[in-house]
Amino acid sequence: MLNIFTLVNGRLFQEEIESLEELSRFQPIWVDLEAPTLEEKRWVKQYYGLSIPEDAMDEDIEESARFYEEDNGDLHIRSDFLITDEDQPRSVRAAFILNLANDQLKSKGVLFSIHDEDLPVFRLLRMRARRAPGLIADAREVLLKLFDADVEYCADRLESVYDELEKASKLVLSGEVTDELAGAVLAAIARQEDLNGRIRRNAMDTRRAVSFMMRSRMLGAEQFEEARQIMRDIDSLDGHTAFLFDKINFLMDATVGFININQNKIIKIFSVASVAFLPPTMIASLYGMNFEHMPELSQPWGYPFALGLMILSAVVPMVYFHKKGWLRR
Repeated sequence: MLNIFTLVNGRLFQEEIESLEELSRFQPIWVDLEAPTLEEKRWVKQYYGLSIPEDAMDEDIEESARFYEEDNGDLHIRSDFLITDEDQPRSVRAAFILNLANDQLKSKGVLFSIHDEDLPVFRLLRMRARRAPGLIADAREVLLKLFDADVEYCADRLESVYDELEKASKLVLSGEVTDELAGAVLAAIARQEDLNGRIRRNAMDTRRAVSFMMRSRMLGAEQFEEARQIMRDIDSLDGHTAFLFDKINFLMDATVGFININQNKIIKIFSVASVAFLPPTMIASLYGMNFEHMPELSQPWGYPFALGLMILSAVVPMVYFHKKGWLRR
């Protein structure tokens, strides 16, 4: 899908392009290619003179492969954006190309973005730019606002992580933690730990992208100050993610501790039972000896006497353990 965004009276308007002729009718500041086809890439190259690299969506982590400037002046930025679906939270790579120097190409002053699926941050910016006049001034502002919205999106997701951990905390600290409940709590905590880690990584990636924009001197004075504010917001997210990691570790340890307590209670029952049955076992072993002179063996009451003695030797310890409270879980 190829969408273009034009600036009219300070508002961002979206148009979906289905042919090369339609592309020539507009003067956009942002061209968004979502899972672009080869034909759509050809339109962009033919009209704007911009070749989209085949490796635009590669998973390189080196800074030189993700933030660089071409010889013709095109700035390339590859950054990850978060999607926090409950079933499958993930990061999606988006590539940006911006020409600010080459006057000979129609791509000058136009931001090109390439990604494989629709991103919540992109939807958020489109909605805000339609409703708030003056929010977007040029292509650089679009890119900066995308990263600003990304930080805000991460902050919102961190709040949801905290809320879920609070629910888990109430369950763990309720005092009645069964093995089934502990298993469910551990699964919930693991999901939040994974999401918290993804948010931290995404914030780190956004910091690198904004830092590159600041170093490349592509921003005006007001935009540069806005970029500095984004960096300060990211720093605050780092502190919050660290706090959540500590909380997650505490809840993990507490839940595992309750599981160990439950297991120890079961082991205690077995230990008490084994001790209680030691005297009957000893009596049975005694009368199983093959000595010639054992008077009870020749008496008619010998067998009932041995059974009664074994039962009595088992009951007395159990009564004692019950009075001591050792049989309670």
